[in-house]
Amino acid sequence: MAHLLVCFTCSDASSNWGCLASTTCQSSENYCVTTYLGAGIGGQSGPRITKECASECSSHGISYGRLTEYVSCCSSFLCNISGANSVKISYSVLAIEILASFIYIRAGL
Repeated sequence: MAHLLVCFTCSDASSNWGCLASTTCQSSENYCVTTYLGAGIGGQSGPRITKECASECSSHGISYGRLTEYVSCCSSFLCNISGANSVKISYSVLAIEILASFIYIRAGL
């Protein structure tokens, strides 16, 4: 049996606390991708984070005034833990999530 990549996933979360779910990627998806958007204009202020599996990835960072976008890619087990340098998560939460993911995979759920 092939070992598939496992990534953290979320959609449009305001912090990494909203990105603690994980998923097993499809066999064609070789990257964990994190997109971080920071904006301070209009109705949107604060960070928006999306994490997902992807078959292709182009890392980049753009900063224009108060608008910031960073896309980062990695390709190892739950490697997309960080949302951005300013968005941190505690190591205890990380350890609990990794343990839960191992149990999930072993149980075949």
